[in-house]
Order: sequence, then C-alpha cells, then structure tokens
Amino acid sequence: MTKGPGATAAAHPGRPAAAVPATPRVWNIANVLTMVRVLLVPVFVALLFAGGGHDPKWRSVAWAAFAVAMITDLFDGEIARRKGLVTDFGKIADPIADKAIMGSALIGLSVLGDLAWWVTVVILARELGITLMRFWVIRYGVIPASRGGKLKTLTQGTAVGMYVLSLTGWMATGRAVLMGLAVLLTVGTALDYIAQAVRLRREGMAAERADR
Repeated sequence: MTKGPGATAAAHPGRPAAAVPATPRVWNIANVLTMVRVLLVPVFVALLFAGGGHDPKWRSVAWAAFAVAMITDLFDGEIARRKGLVTDFGKIADPIADKAIMGSALIGLSVLGDLAWWVTVVILARELGITLMRFWVIRYGVIPASRGGKLKTLTQGTAVGMYVLSLTGWMATGRAVLMGLAVLLTVGTALDYIAQAVRLRREGMAAERADR
C-alpha cells in the first residue's frame, strides 16, 4: 500500500515529517572507508614482506598503503559524526580495522627484526586490554577518547610508518625516539583509562545500590 505525503506526519503528531531522523545505510561513505582500511591489511602485509622484507622500494610502497589506511582512519569517524552516518556496524568495524592495520604493522616489523618485540607486546597488550576494559564498564557508561589517547594514536602511527620505511642516519634515530614517546603515551593513557574505568564502575554500582 502506498503511503500518502501525510502518513509520516500522522505517525508523529505535531512533528514535521522532515524532522523524523532517517536510519543511515550500512554502506555509507564512512563505512566504505573503514572497509577499505580492512582490505588494505593483507595488501600492506604482502608489500611489507615483498622482496625479502628489506627491499627499500617495496618498503616505500608498503608505507604508501599504510599511510592510506591511516588517512582513512582520520576521516571515517569524522565523516560519520558530521553527516549523521554512525551505524552499529561502523562502531564495531572501525576499532577492528584500526587494530588490524596497526597490529599487522607491529608484528610484521618485529618478525623482520626491525622493531623490538617488547614494543609490539606492550602496544598490542594495551590496545587489547583497554578494549576489554571498555566492555567491562559499558553497562555504566562509555569512556570517551581523551586528548592523550588521540595524541598516542597520532604518535604511534607516525612512528610505525617511519619504521616501515628504510631509514638510516639521523632519521633512524629520530624514529626510535618517536617510538619511545609513543610507548610512554601508550602506557600513560592506559593508566588514565584504567582510573576512569574504576571510577565509572564504582559510581555506577553506587547508583544501582541507591536505586534499590
């Protein structure tokens, strides 16, 4: 049955039809960018290990793939929020895509002997731990990304990108210093998120007891 122009307004008395929010489609531009990042993961890994894993030309191409993935990470969330394209699929896929590209880069670099394994373990353990912690307190609220967390992501991405490239001399020293800063931010922001989670859970449990 075809609905007339006043059907929507009738379903929402006193509310203009145009004011009824439309559910965003799953395959919107923001989610497409997220999926591009997911699809780039195997491409990046193949390029990273091409030519024995230490060919400067292949490493440059691998860096380009990693850079594109990082750029999509900067834009997909912002586009989703500004254009009203936030979906449940995007909420799940975006962090998975982030951890997939970063995790593959860290593990790949450690396998090749270019990055110490302890750095990879610290960063990946932090990411997994914070993700699980968010689920632990989700019934009481959401822990928002902090400025420190965003700085950590930027520093981490830049440092890993520099390790993907075949750098020597002062640039190699510079990337080591930047990675050291990324590790410090990784640990520091983890402690901050843990404190927020404990406080949020404590306040939530207190509120539940008060409602009984």
